[in-house]
Amino acid sequence: MIELIATAESIEQAEALLAVGIDTLYIGEEMFGLRLPTSFSREEQQRITEMAHTVGKRVTVALNGIMHPEKMKKVPEYLAFLQEIKVDQVTVGDPGVVFVMQRDGIDIPYIYDGETLVTSSRQINFWAKRGSIGAVLAREVPFEEMKAMKDNLMVPAEVLVYGATCIHQSKRPLLQNYYNFTKNDESAAKERGLFISEPKKEETHYSIYEDSHGTHIFADNDVNLIGELEKLHEQNYTKWKLDGIYAPGENFVKVAKLFVEAKEKIEAGTWTSDQAQKSIEQIETLHPENRGLDIGFFDLDPDEIK
Repeated sequence: MIELIATAESIEQAEALLAVGIDTLYIGEEMFGLRLPTSFSREEQQRITEMAHTVGKRVTVALNGIMHPEKMKKVPEYLAFLQEIKVDQVTVGDPGVVFVMQRDGIDIPYIYDGETLVTSSRQINFWAKRGSIGAVLAREVPFEEMKAMKDNLMVPAEVLVYGATCIHQSKRPLLQNYYNFTKNDESAAKERGLFISEPKKEETHYSIYEDSHGTHIFADNDVNLIGELEKLHEQNYTKWKLDGIYAPGENFVKVAKLFVEAKEKIEAGTWTSDQAQKSIEQIETLHPENRGLDIGFFDLDPDEIK
């Protein structure tokens, strides 16, 4: 069974994503979750969870930040809240959160999300042996590596099939430090749409912003793997993530619908290369104009990755 997972930026968008056939909504609040399109209040998280459950769908909550002491103190209370509203699962990146869950008897399944650390079956299985029900595969893992590790995986691995790829995170406030140095009083929030370019490469466009987790920098292009879905399915990678952090509004829902249609046709054995190409072209028209699209690391030769 293919599972389509999508971020949500509002209650209205969450409802629309469920209506077009998304299986699992991915939400959370900025204090604990990394790189979310929006930070939902506790009341909103409860409403979305109830809404999803009413139509037989699921909710995953992001708890994948590195929890420094001031945040770790707040984790037990948040976990208790999530258990009370009966979220289906959480993503976890900090071993301290796993410890708290086990210590406090929190009965919520967790998916290990160690970002760029999750590059081999050994790392995934290490956490599977410690209770995880899945893992978020690093976005840098090419398809040839995925094929090599698939038979060794003890739990399913999630693959990003649409959206922005974070390539660097630093706890340091790099933008604020720059503003302090240049004596500018500017906002470093995501809403500014800031980006950086490589020296002498003005065409590069690495989106950057700051929040309480530090500084986040994203790849030049966003990922669109709708033309590669059949390959993923054949290799038993069937948990597909759509990330709308830089793809907002109604167009993200329309993109999600295209992935739902692809999923249904792949499961029915009726998906064709012509349909895939048409979907690629449709997504290109729906994607934000200032952001490029490609297939990321998918086709890279593993021997070329340093």
